[in-house]
Amino acid sequence: MLQDILEYNKKFVEKKKYEQYATDKYPSKKLAILTCMDTRLIELLPAALGIKNGDAKIIKNAGGVVSNPFGSVIRSLLVAIIELGVEEVMVIGHTDCGVQHIDSDMMIKHMLEHGVPQDHINLMKYCGIDFEKWLAGFDTVEDSVRETVDTIRNHPLIPDNIQISGFVMDSYTGELHTIC
Repeated sequence: MLQDILEYNKKFVEKKKYEQYATDKYPSKKLAILTCMDTRLIELLPAALGIKNGDAKIIKNAGGVVSNPFGSVIRSLLVAIIELGVEEVMVIGHTDCGVQHIDSDMMIKHMLEHGVPQDHINLMKYCGIDFEKWLAGFDTVEDSVRETVDTIRNHPLIPDNIQISGFVMDSYTGELHTIC
């Protein structure tokens, strides 16, 4: 698979197909979107929102959540807001999310099945990693979106003038439902 991707990339560059995507680092719509890494959203989300290359900063992770108030999601939002001119943040969860209902015990069991040694897991716990929280899923996508929006809105480093809204997208149709 990797070799196919590298070969495609070489041809992509040779044929200058990149030219149609030319833009700069500043989002023209002054928008950042925090959403899930779900494969169904790769093309559906931008298409359903009318977002094109250069319009928005899109931050993706498992579940589209802020799991650490001083982790990479907030850092990315701060860079987007403070350095790149973002004025509005959309948090977009989606239906049928793979993170919904997962729990740490299940994840640890699967790690062990994938060959992660128990002593590595024990070391992480010893170092203070709270697996219950770090690997937790959520019960409803709506509650997850509300919690994430609340975390961003109340973060001490996010300026008060930034509009932050929450939505759930239908992962089949792309329809947005406003949550908060």
